Formats: sequence, C-alpha cells, structure tokens
Amino acid sequence: MPTKIIKYIIMIDKPLFGATVILLVLGLIMSYSLSSYAVLRYNYQDMHFFLRQFIAIIIGISFMVAFSKLDPDKWFKPIGMIIFVLFLSILLIMPLLPETLVKSIGGAKRWINLGFVSITPVEFYKIGFIMFISWSLVRTRLPRGKMHLKSEIKIFIPYIAVLFISTLLIAVFQKDLGQTMVLSLTLIILFLLVGSSFRFFSILAGLGFAAFILLIISQPHRIKRIEEWFLSFSNEANRLETYQISNSIDAIRNGGFFGQGLGNGQYKLGHLSEVNTDFILAGIAEELGFISIIFITIIMFFIIFRIFKIAAKVDNPIYYLYCVGAALLITFSFLINSFGISGITPIKGIAVPFLSYGGSQVVASSISIGLVLMISKKVERK
Repeated sequence: MPTKIIKYIIMIDKPLFGATVILLVLGLIMSYSLSSYAVLRYNYQDMHFFLRQFIAIIIGISFMVAFSKLDPDKWFKPIGMIIFVLFLSILLIMPLLPETLVKSIGGAKRWINLGFVSITPVEFYKIGFIMFISWSLVRTRLPRGKMHLKSEIKIFIPYIAVLFISTLLIAVFQKDLGQTMVLSLTLIILFLLVGSSFRFFSILAGLGFAAFILLIISQPHRIKRIEEWFLSFSNEANRLETYQISNSIDAIRNGGFFGQGLGNGQYKLGHLSEVNTDFILAGIAEELGFISIIFITIIMFFIIFRIFKIAAKVDNPIYYLYCVGAALLITFSFLINSFGISGITPIKGIAVPFLSYGGSQVVASSISIGLVLMISKKVERK
C-alpha cells in the first residue's frame, strides 16, 4: 500500500496540486475576514461563511484527488459527457423551474436552491463545455487538413451552434455576460489550435464582437455599467454614479503595499458589496496589501503555467486541448475580474477561481484541476 501511494504522488503534478491548495486556503481565510459585515447585517452565525467555504473546499479537494487517481483513457470521456449533458440539461430547464427552486434575482435565474445549499450550474457547465469541445474538435477537425472556407464553416457550425445555445442560456436568461465572454474567447482560441484559417477566425471574431455589442445594448443594466465605467475616468464624476468602481479602487489604495492587517479592512463594512465574492481581490488588497495581490498573481499564473506545461508534453490531442481550455478559463476569469475591480474594464461579476466565496465555483474549479492532474500522469517524468 505505501508503495502505491508513493507511486501515485510521483505520477501527479505535485506543484500544480500544491499551488491550487494554497489559493483555496487563502480564499477560506478571507471568506471569514471579509464576511463580517454580512454576518452582522443578516444575523448569521460568526462562522457561517467560513464553514460553508470549508465544506466546499473539502469536497473540491476530494474530487481533485479522486479524479487525479483515475486513468484518463478510461474515464476522461465518460466524465466529460456526464458533466456536459447534465449541466446543459439543467441550464435548459432552469427558466421553467418555480421560484421555490430557482430564485430570480434581478430577473436572472442563476442559482438552484436546494434548501441547505445553492448550486450555480454554469460553473460546472464551463468544465463540461471544454471537455466536450476538446473531444469533439479532435474527432471532426484534426484529420481533415487544409480546407476551403465553405467546408470549414460546415465543420465548425455545430460548435458555433452550441456556443449560441450557451449564450442564450447564460447571457440572455441568466443575464451573465461575463461567463459567456470567457467561454467564447476560450472556444475561439481552441479553434485556432485545431487549425482554423485566419479568414474564418476573422469572420468569427467579427460576428462575436457584433453579438457582444448587441447583448450589451439590449440590457439597460449593462449600458449602465458601461456608463459608470466611463464616468469613473472623469474627475467630475458623481461618486454615487460610480459607487462600486470608486469604492473598489479606494479599497485597493487604502491597503497600500502592506495592507491594513487581516480583519482591519474598512470598505468591507457595507461600502463594497459582494466583497467576499466578485470583489475579493479588492478586499484582500485592503487588508493584506498590494504585495498579497502580487503573490496571488504569481500563484495564479504558476497554476496556468503548469497546466500549459502538461498540455505541451501530453501526446493525446484531446488531453492537450482540454488542458489549454482549462488554463484559458482560469486566465480569462482572473483577468476579467482583476481588470474590473481596478477600473481598467467594466465590472463583469465573475468570481476569482479558487479564491472567491462560493461552493459551486470552488468545487467546479477543483474538478477542473483534478482532470488536469489525471492527464498529468500521462506525461513522462525525467
């Protein structure tokens, strides 16, 4: 038995596993520190958010370890199909479910309420989407070589249809444009990696940009976010009109380089909503300083680097595409969130992988890493 355990530890990518656990633990600590105002306002128990995040992390690490032990040649495709079909089905029926199961907030139905826990299906769907696309693209595209534009469109049209359905379910029914952006950008890059032509890529990018603009102007709350973002650059802007962006930037500025100290943040006390979820980086910056953001960025990009390194060394093109897709999901989510809270781009409301409070995000991100660790056993160690 000890020999088997040692062999298993040698086979998986230990730095990737360790870096992921570091971010999960930091997120757990900050979920306790940054949730103090919500605990007082809603009369929760002191450890309410901490315990929920702790349980999610335990479940996530359990999935990570369990999946990493499996043989990818046997289990990768079945797990991918189950996750994709299951959560696509859930997204399809969510608009039809009653308020008792799927509570509508601002006209969006994003969470399934099971009483003791709420699930955000889109977090799991993203993983299934990348797994399905990786398997299917290799099966239909790679053997065909160079093609004319018309033939290329015929090959890729089913994937564009899947993306269109995903956009309809996520961006329209759930009003979550940020997640749609992450999926779209990831899919376009995967298209390039399997050999799509630059001409097809340009057409797809143009259509995607047009669809993005249409989705923005079709929703007043998105137009308002864009207006607030533009106003944030003006010295004469009313702080009430740029409330979230201004407070986020002020929290980062208030933290300085070394921070106010763990638990000593001021902007978490009702000045910055969702500070333990979408604005967790601003909350961390205020309490632990800009140096902590540098540390988080290094760890995050180390995780991304390790995944790309596994992708570069694995022989199976399906595993290669999945690893690249998983790394891109983390990259885009982290960049979109960090750019939003610092005022570089409009706020999109995307969680920071591994760090933000939320069981679905933690478990789904851990599953994604578990699958990469599963694949990492196929990489030869020298």
